[in-house]
Amino acid sequence: MSLQRSMNEMAVHQGPLPAYRGLLAAGALKTDPAQALAAERLQDLWQKLKHYEPSVKRGDENLLVRLFRKKLFDEAPEDHPGGLYLVGEVGRGKSMLMDLFFAEALVARKRRIHFHQFMQEAHKRIFAWKRENPGGADPIPPLADQIASDAALLCFDEFQINDIADAMILGRLFEALFARGVVVVATSNTTPDDLFLGRPGRDAFLPFIGLIKKYLDVMVLDGVRDYRRARLHLLPSWVATSGPRPRAALDRAFGVLSGDAKAAPMHLLVMGRRVEVPVAAQGVARFDFEALCGKPLGPGDYLTLATHFHTLVLDDVPVLSPQNYDKARRFITLIDALYDHRVKLVASAAAPPDALYEKGDGAKAFERTASRLIEMQSQEYLDLPHLT
Repeated sequence: MSLQRSMNEMAVHQGPLPAYRGLLAAGALKTDPAQALAAERLQDLWQKLKHYEPSVKRGDENLLVRLFRKKLFDEAPEDHPGGLYLVGEVGRGKSMLMDLFFAEALVARKRRIHFHQFMQEAHKRIFAWKRENPGGADPIPPLADQIASDAALLCFDEFQINDIADAMILGRLFEALFARGVVVVATSNTTPDDLFLGRPGRDAFLPFIGLIKKYLDVMVLDGVRDYRRARLHLLPSWVATSGPRPRAALDRAFGVLSGDAKAAPMHLLVMGRRVEVPVAAQGVARFDFEALCGKPLGPGDYLTLATHFHTLVLDDVPVLSPQNYDKARRFITLIDALYDHRVKLVASAAAPPDALYEKGDGAKAFERTASRLIEMQSQEYLDLPHLT
């Protein structure tokens, strides 16, 4: 029985802690003190959130009221129950715990969404609002109204800030959401103090970090067992396309590594351009070789993929040669980005790494890539944390 199926069967709306203990009793999980402590904290928030409905709805205010208030956004309402920011390295069980919490939450309006997708939607809504309301009016209040009307509870997976465009609106947007009584639960590989660290414009981002620490309890999930890495060790990372059913093997790998979560297409924004991701779930992306290396993508595109996904499943890597050198060059750039950010790779290919590009111009340059591909299958590499 898959963990996802077990979680669905445990959803009886008594809270995430009984659900977590049920999974332990069923043998779907192993004892982990850090996870147990997080489940207890989530249970406390679950109790406070029972049938929660914010007492303040800023969307009911008219423009005149807003103009005469000294501050555009007030504090969160007095009955705001707070929130939780779960931080820890990849594979600590953060997403699993949030899934339990979300499934059990007795909130009429709730939404669970990957943070990157949430920000893409926010930028789209801002763009549409500005187009419909020319004249420089502030788009943040109506955006917050719209988000708050859709969900009183927002659960964000993989909270990470890599884009200056996101950083510039987050402080005001989240201040407005908290003022509207929205409750936030988030998982991240990065502590709030390290978000957007070392990036230009971070000083303007610091108020947002203060806001997160004000309204969300920050809990470090410092477990000793990395469940995703354990699963990686059990899977073949390089599958020969001449072998039996390589696509089925990669289907299974994607399911195992994503915890059988529901997968869907998404896109990333790179310098204003869209990079389409055919399938993604729980930090795992899947492409075929042609989609990644047969199109005019460059280092910036591959860097964005490497920082957003901890694992890449790649189908049908062909034998490379001077005849398809453009694709080989892009593949070299892709592997460099994955390797530098310690992204885990599961691939099907027409040959072993050291036989992918054996002859002709470019073969010498490919030797380093072949070496990296072999290293990326090693236990030592699989044990390295993802670098965002």
